[in-house]
Amino acid sequence: MAIPGYDASTVAEYSLKHAGARVDLVASVVPEAFGLARSDSEPPAAALGEPVDLVACDELRAVEALRVVLDYDPTALPAGASPTDVAVAVETGDEWQRLHSAVDLEETTVTAVLNERPPGATVVAVYDDRGEKAGE
Repeated sequence: MAIPGYDASTVAEYSLKHAGARVDLVASVVPEAFGLARSDSEPPAAALGEPVDLVACDELRAVEALRVVLDYDPTALPAGASPTDVAVAVETGDEWQRLHSAVDLEETTVTAVLNERPPGATVVAVYDDRGEKAGE
């Protein structure tokens, strides 16, 4: 699935089906090694899935659009939580930064679209209990 607003022929697609992750990318330089892999990072307490690494993410150049789509487990939400309180989070050293995200309740996926490289290379779907999404 292409990123809306971009010609499908310019979008590179990567997926890691067994981890429920997909990345769609428009960039001038995409290293041959770029892809997705299961992460060894410890997930945050609010994780609703397993972390995924964006391999060779730091080598991307002139990123126009990067879309991360992650499956999440709605049964892992805390009791009383809204099913829309889910976000993509990226590991930025000592913390997990939540990205502005959209939830697809039917597909149980959460999507973040960026116009630059993410601030880290490990992503995970998380319960976002702040009542607002990062970047707003």
